[in-house]
Amino acid sequence: MIRLSGRLRSSLIIGLQGIRARKLRTLLSMVSLFLGVLAVVVVQAGASIAERALLSDLELNSGVDGTRVMGMPPGPQAADAVTSTLRGRADAVASLDLSAIIGEPGVTPVNPNGSPMDENWGDAQVCYPDGHCEGQTGPKGEAVAVRLTALTGDIRVFRPFHLQSGRWLDFTTVPALAPRLVINREAAKGFSRHHVPAEMRVNGAVDNITPQFIGVVDDGDPQPHAYARVDELTNWLPTTGLADPNTGGQLQVMFQPSTPTEQVLTAKLRGLGVETSISTVDSRKQRGKELTLMRLIFFSMAGLVLLIGVAGILNVGLATVGERVEEFALRRAVGTPRTLLAGIVLAETLLTGLLTAAAAIAASAAALKVVSMVLGDSQPLLHNVQFPWEAGVAGIIAGIVAGILGGFIPALRAAGIPIATVMRA
Repeated sequence: MIRLSGRLRSSLIIGLQGIRARKLRTLLSMVSLFLGVLAVVVVQAGASIAERALLSDLELNSGVDGTRVMGMPPGPQAADAVTSTLRGRADAVASLDLSAIIGEPGVTPVNPNGSPMDENWGDAQVCYPDGHCEGQTGPKGEAVAVRLTALTGDIRVFRPFHLQSGRWLDFTTVPALAPRLVINREAAKGFSRHHVPAEMRVNGAVDNITPQFIGVVDDGDPQPHAYARVDELTNWLPTTGLADPNTGGQLQVMFQPSTPTEQVLTAKLRGLGVETSISTVDSRKQRGKELTLMRLIFFSMAGLVLLIGVAGILNVGLATVGERVEEFALRRAVGTPRTLLAGIVLAETLLTGLLTAAAAIAASAAALKVVSMVLGDSQPLLHNVQFPWEAGVAGIIAGIVAGILGGFIPALRAAGIPIATVMRA
C-alpha cells in the first residue's frame, strides 16, 4: 500500500481546508480554467472520433490494418484456382467483380455505366466476348446498373460493412437457385426511386437471373454495388464468366495475416503463369501525418485557451497569498519549513485544477451523449459513440499542468515570506 509522506499529506490536508474556507475564490479560479481544460478535452475527443471515423472509412474500402491483399489480372484459370482453393475457408476471401443490370430488359439503365444515382457518366455500353464495346441505344427504362461482386466467403472479416437493414449473406446454407443479393446504400437509393422488375442480366449468363434482395449495407462505395455468393452465381454462368477480362472485372483476394492459404494459392497461381501482386493494408501509417498535423493545429488553439485559464489561477493565487501573509509568517515562526508552505499553495492550485478537469470531462461526456441521442440516427458517425478515454486522460493532464503553472509563482512567494512579517502584524 502506497503511503504519502508527512509533508505531502499535510500539504494536501491544509490545501483542501484552504479550498473549503475560500469557496467563492476557488469557484472563480475554476471558472477561469474551465474553458481551457474543456477545450483540451473537446479537441482530444474530436480528434479521437475523427481518427476512428477516418480509419473506419478506409477499412470499408481497403480493409482492416494488417490484411494481406493479392491482386491479379482476371482470367479463367486464375478464377478456377482461386475459387477452388478458398472454398469453405474463413481465413481468406476472394472477390470477383463484374457488371450487372437489374430491371427491364432491352432498356438503358437510369444510371448508365453504373454511375451514382445523382450523376451521369455518359452513355451505357455493352461489351462483347471478342472485346469490342458498343453504346447501348435502347430506350431509357426502369433498370439500374450495379457493380456486382461475387464472394467466396464473408468479406466483413476484412472490410467491416455496416448493416443498415435486412441481413448479410449466409455462406453456411445450401446455394439458392435465385441468387441472394445484398446491396449498398447507393443501390438502395436507386431501387427506392424506381420500381424495377426482379430480373438481372449479367454478361456470360445463360439466361436472365431472378435475384433476391435480402439486405442493405454501408460499404463506403459511392457507386451502386451488390454482393452475392460465388456458388449461387455459378448456377447461371461458369466461374470463367465471373472473371472475364473483356468486361473489365477485377479479381482480388484478402488474407488474414500469416495464414498458410496465401502461400498455397501463390504457388498454384505461379504454376499457372498468373502474375500476382501482394500488399499489406496499413491505413494508420498512410494517414498518420495528416492525423498528427490535425492534432497539432487543434491542440495549439486549445493550449492558448488553457493559458488564459492558467493566468486566472495565477492571479487568484497571488491575491490569496497576499491575504494570507500573516498566516504563513506565523507558520514559519512555529517551525513550518518553507517547502511545506510552498506545498500548501501548490496543493490548492493542483486540487483546483483536478476539480476543474473532472467538471470539464463530465460536461464533455454528457454533451457527447446528448449529441449522440439527438443526431445518431441521421449521422452514423455519432450513432452510439462512446466518450474516448484519451480525452479524459488529456483533461486530467491539462488540469494538473494548469495547477502547477498557475500555483508555481504563488508557491515561491509564500515560501519567501519572512518570519518578521508576523511581528509587524
